[in-house]
Amino acid sequence: MLKLRDGIIELYRKVATSLPPDVEDALKSAFAVEKDSSTAKHALQVILENVHLARDTARPICQDTGVPVFYVKNPRGLSYLELEKTIIEATRVATERIPLRPNAVDIITDKNSGDNTGIGFPIIYFKETTETTLTIDLILKGSGCENMGQTYKLPVGELKANRDIDGVRRCALDAVYKAQGRGCPPYTIGIGVGAAKDQVAKLAKEQLLRKLHDTNEIQILKDLEKRLVEEINSLGIGPLGFGGMKTALGVKIGVNHRHPASYFVDISISCWANRRGRLIW
Repeated sequence: MLKLRDGIIELYRKVATSLPPDVEDALKSAFAVEKDSSTAKHALQVILENVHLARDTARPICQDTGVPVFYVKNPRGLSYLELEKTIIEATRVATERIPLRPNAVDIITDKNSGDNTGIGFPIIYFKETTETTLTIDLILKGSGCENMGQTYKLPVGELKANRDIDGVRRCALDAVYKAQGRGCPPYTIGIGVGAAKDQVAKLAKEQLLRKLHDTNEIQILKDLEKRLVEEINSLGIGPLGFGGMKTALGVKIGVNHRHPASYFVDISISCWANRRGRLIW
């Protein structure tokens, strides 16, 4: 497992120090449409300079290197316990080498573990597959934008949000409006809809793994994703909350079946630094 550990350390390095190409391209496109000499354009210029500097110097893009969230698809016969042990060890080494800011704080003692490991830290989701390869996706989720996420139990009277797709749309707009610029826009927004609070929270965050240029296979959701990008950008919150044309780089929606008595919607908001990457082993 030593080679796998080293591969995960390099995945950490890649995700912490280099934005995915689709996210960087979207930021460049946002920069191009903002008005010259505007605060929004200047903010995006600083963001893009920071992206280039982080990559050139192999240093983290943001001082908050976030909560590591792993999505692991493992072949049959590969031990979950061994994989978990390897990921935790890689996290300890990556924290020192890259370095990553130590973010794991004990709930009871309020002490920082110093190495980004602890009870439930990092977060790891396993899924066994019939594939012969091991696939590890990693998101480094900053807490500023994580704090801006919202969970809704439809219907919500004050939003006129009923148990339908338009209700989902109203929830997304409400969440972004409440966030304003506090989560460092332009945002990528993941939406999960389903039967239970824990289910939709996981589903919403998983949507942040999707490429910005992909399209939803379900036509009604594809249309809603496009509509929400347009409506969120019309709010005028803009880059870092300074006003402007671009508040959202993309919106991605995932759905599960629900119980007849419940309709949960979770909105997961990522800052402009949607740090994600994949290791195939």
